[in-house]
Formats: sequence, C-alpha cells, structure tokens
Amino acid sequence: MKTLFSAILMVVFAVGIHAQSRLENAKKQSSQNKELILLNFSGSDWCIPCIKLHKNIIETDEFKKLETENVVVYINADFPRNKKNQLLPELKKENASLADQYNKKGLFPYTLLLNSEGKILKSWEGLPSENALAFSKEIRIIKENQK
Repeated sequence: MKTLFSAILMVVFAVGIHAQSRLENAKKQSSQNKELILLNFSGSDWCIPCIKLHKNIIETDEFKKLETENVVVYINADFPRNKKNQLLPELKKENASLADQYNKKGLFPYTLLLNSEGKILKSWEGLPSENALAFSKEIRIIKENQK
C-alpha cells in the first residue's frame, strides 16, 4: 500500500511540476542567463521543410553551441500527425497554447526568436535560406544588439 501511495504521489508531483510551461521556464532561464528563446513550430513527421530545418540547422553542432554557450533556449512546439508519434496530452495542450499565442496562421515551419519577456525579435516563415552557420551567426548578432 505504501508503494502504491508513493507512486501516486510521485505522479501527482510530476504533473504539478510539468504544469508550468516550457515557455515560462524558458523565460526564467533566459532572464537569468541573458539568453534569447528560439521557438520552432514543426510537424516532425509530415512537414518536409520542418524535417530539413531540424536536420540541417537544429541538429547541427553549430546550433547546439548556441544552447551550450547560453545564447538561446530552444523550444520545439511539434505537431506530429502519425499515431505512433503522438505527444503526451499535456504537451499537445501546451503546444496548442503556444500556437494560439505565436502562430495563429498555422505556419510550418515557423521559427521565432524571442526575448526573455516573450517579445518577438525575429521570425522565419518556412525553411530559413541560411545554412546552420549563417543562421547561428544571425542569432548571435541579434543577441549582441540586445545588450
């Protein structure tokens, strides 16, 4: 009985912690570390430009440096269609809320660079024309101009 009660308590606690959105957490982290927030709307299993964006930019070492060097906090608001790729209900709800706030037109891919307050500094509709190095460099320049 103790084990069952402990398991239920852990689930309730985990759900309570997750109730605070990734964007709110990113805003806090961004504010503390003087980082920007990169919010990407994607359809990971159906949107060809989204898949290319992730493969050619987001998954590169050049982009990952932006995260490790405290330049950006990355959030992916994914909207997969295949049944096997479906997200947890809480994450689906959170992504829908992000779309309501930042992607009312339902564009994919749609990438936004935000400040720590959630204000849009730059947006990319569709697949950015830059390669990973140029994309990362542009973000670094925008961050420098925020100081």
